[in-house]
Amino acid sequence: MLSLALPGCTRVDLSAEPNGGSLLDRLRQKGEVRIGFANEAPYSFINSEAELTGEAAEVAKVVFARLGVPNLVPIPSEFGSLIAGLKVGLFDVIGAGMSILPKRCKQVLFTNPDFIAPAAFLVPRGNPKGIRTFAEVAQRNLKMGVLIGAVEKDYAVANGVRQSRITAYQNQPSGLEAVNTGREDAFALTSISLRDILGKNPGAPLEITTPFVPEVDGKPQYSSGGFAFLPDQANIVAAFNKELAELKKSGELLRILRPFGFTEAEMTDLTAQQLCTVPEA
Repeated sequence: MLSLALPGCTRVDLSAEPNGGSLLDRLRQKGEVRIGFANEAPYSFINSEAELTGEAAEVAKVVFARLGVPNLVPIPSEFGSLIAGLKVGLFDVIGAGMSILPKRCKQVLFTNPDFIAPAAFLVPRGNPKGIRTFAEVAQRNLKMGVLIGAVEKDYAVANGVRQSRITAYQNQPSGLEAVNTGREDAFALTSISLRDILGKNPGAPLEITTPFVPEVDGKPQYSSGGFAFLPDQANIVAAFNKELAELKKSGELLRILRPFGFTEAEMTDLTAQQLCTVPEA
C-alpha cells in the first residue's frame, strides 16, 4: 500500500532518544514509514501511474517490509530542503539517493550506501569545449549548471570554478534545457542521473562525458547514495544495514536497481563510516 502525503503533516517529538532510539518500534506499530524524496529520477519519483518508484523507493519498499513496516507514505520535498525536513519531523527517513558526505554526516545518520555513482557532464554533442573534469571547467572559465543542493557545486568550487559561473537548477530538465539553449557549457550530475534524463530526451543534440571520480586536493570524492535518519536513531540504521547487506550478498539489490539504469559497476561495499570520514570538498 502506498499513499502520497504533502509537507505540513503532523510533526513528531524531536527530543533526542537514548539507547539508539525507538523509531523502528514506532514504525512497526503504525505499519508505515514517511519517506522524504525529491521527485528525481532515477532515485525516487512519482511515475505516470502516480506511484512512488525509483532506486531508493524500491529498496525502501523491500527493506522496510522485511523490518515489519509494510507501507510507505511518500512526502515530496526540494532536494536542498530534505535534511531540514527530516530535522523538523516532516518525515522519518530521507530516501532520495542522497550522497553520503562528511558535512551531511554531521547533521544526519546515514545507512551504508546502496550504490556508487561517478560524476559526468551533460554537454553539446561532440563536446566542443572538451570538458572532462571540474578543473577544466575552472581553467577555461566556462559556465556550468548543477542541481540545487547537490554535491557537484562543492566539487566545482573546490576545483577552482568561480561561484559566479555556476547556476543551480531546480531539476534535471531545467539543467538539460540550459545546455541545449547554450546558457550553460555543461550540466554536472551523476552519470546515472544524466543517462536517465538524456534517455527521456532522445532528440536533444547533447551527450554525456566519460564518467569520472572527482578529486579534491588529490583525494577521490566518492558519490555513494544512502538513506538518512535523525542522529539519535542508530537502532533502525543498524537494522536497515543488516537487511541491505543481505540484499547485496544475494544479488537481489542489483535486480532491484537494474530497471533504473544501474549496473554491476554501481554496486559498492563502501560503508557510511568510510564515506563520512573522507576529506571534505
